[in-house]
Amino acid sequence: MTLEFQEKVAVVTGAGNGLGKAHALLLASRGAKVVVNDYGTSTHGEGNDQSAADLVVAEINNAGGTAVANYDSVEDGERLVETAISNFGRVDIVVNNAGFLRDTSFHKMTENDWSSIMNVHLNGSFRVARAAWPYMREQKFGRIVNTASAAGIYGNFGQVNYSAAKLALHGMTQALAIEGKSRNIHVNTVAPAAASRLTDTVISREQTKALRADLVSPIVGYLCHEDSTESGSLFEAGAGWFGKLRWERTEGKNLGNNITLEDIAANWGDITNFENATHPSDISTAFAAFGDVMSAAVGS
Repeated sequence: MTLEFQEKVAVVTGAGNGLGKAHALLLASRGAKVVVNDYGTSTHGEGNDQSAADLVVAEINNAGGTAVANYDSVEDGERLVETAISNFGRVDIVVNNAGFLRDTSFHKMTENDWSSIMNVHLNGSFRVARAAWPYMREQKFGRIVNTASAAGIYGNFGQVNYSAAKLALHGMTQALAIEGKSRNIHVNTVAPAAASRLTDTVISREQTKALRADLVSPIVGYLCHEDSTESGSLFEAGAGWFGKLRWERTEGKNLGNNITLEDIAANWGDITNFENATHPSDISTAFAAFGDVMSAAVGS
């Protein structure tokens, strides 16, 4: 069975290069009409070169697909969605991919280093998704993929701003997935490992060959398809490898209701022991541990 996107309209942000370009090309090759958004900034978020988006649009159209360019910042998310509506009459898919880096150690980080990353990666993704949300709710269909990073999952030196924004995006994903469930709106997060302009200074040319952006796009495309029922999940992808992450929690230990610091110290081994780990999948199961203790207290 071939998975197609006929009659579907996708907005892909940061689609002038790298991952965004690969995602846009894949969706278009499968029949989606694509809004290729790119503000045209440098890897540090500077400048405004419209040619990147134009080149991708030309490549799609020359191959027989359908695409239009949008040059707005994702901070003006409404304009991106307006481009989809005015050209194609609907919006079905949003791939939030736009971003840049402002790497610096925390003690040297300025307010602008922090806010500029938050404004594009987190706030920009919010604004594009929020603009598309009413249309997705009305048509009872929508697919949103947010782009995280290993830096957000595991942390990375010199990327406090970037790491915070990228992990926050998955928090947004999880809550949106809950809110969109009844309207067939699925929201997921992909943390890619791929060579791009952002990795040119840290990845060798040999490694670059293995970390092609187009090797990440298939899972993004699948999560955008109407056949996918996945929602609220986090995936890592790179070099043709794909994996799903989940939360893991220790079994923990109830220490009663009169606890000292010394009690914590004495039971630290049990508190941090993952031997009988649990995997809470939602807030209800996460709170079950507290609920059991509360019920026992009521019954005593």
